[in-house]
Amino acid sequence: MATKKRKVAQAKVDKNKAYTLKEASNLVKDINCTKFDSSVDLHIRLGVDPKKADQAIRGSVTLPHGTGKTKRVLVLCTPDKEAAAKEAGADFVGLDEFIQKIEGGWTDIDVIVATPAVMPKIGKLGKILGPRNLMPNPKTGTVTNDVAAAVNEVKGGKITFKVDKAGIIHASIGRVSFASDKIEQNSQELINAIIKLKPATAKGTYLKGLSMASTMSPGIAIDTKSVQN
Repeated sequence: MATKKRKVAQAKVDKNKAYTLKEASNLVKDINCTKFDSSVDLHIRLGVDPKKADQAIRGSVTLPHGTGKTKRVLVLCTPDKEAAAKEAGADFVGLDEFIQKIEGGWTDIDVIVATPAVMPKIGKLGKILGPRNLMPNPKTGTVTNDVAAAVNEVKGGKITFKVDKAGIIHASIGRVSFASDKIEQNSQELINAIIKLKPATAKGTYLKGLSMASTMSPGIAIDTKSVQN
């Protein structure tokens, strides 16, 4: 049944066309093949060399309409910060016990916030957290003494992003149940944040390619000129 639905969905997407962001935000809802509330993802190909430190684009942005997903947040901190983290709605708060759990393979969380004081202890978890994009980082606001503000931001729709080895940023910007204008506005907010991070050393076209897709549905190519305000 899913393949039949997918064929119908694929027939609705013109492979030779680059859609505007507005058109793609409407179409992604129309071609959803799943029975569940699929994630809507943006894939943004950049003209950067991620091997160069100043071109390894990473950052964070607060989506105006949130992600539609409640994120599970772990705060790693000293005991004096624990109450503030719990009050802000962190799902897990502590330090040594969670470091041990992560070393044992536990990564059932979406975001880790840490205070600068405990970062030396967390460094050894890099091999586990790095590939999963869970390593706290000052650039994304997840290494901070104000743990309550960081938790509130994550719960309020803040996402982090980073370019992969192929020069592509993959990010979830909402769900197919969102109104198309909310999908469009969330997408534009992320794209604006990425444009602002363009490194001075990047030569040629910065936004090389852009596509939108929901879980298990065909990708929709987007005209990069339609998003560069």
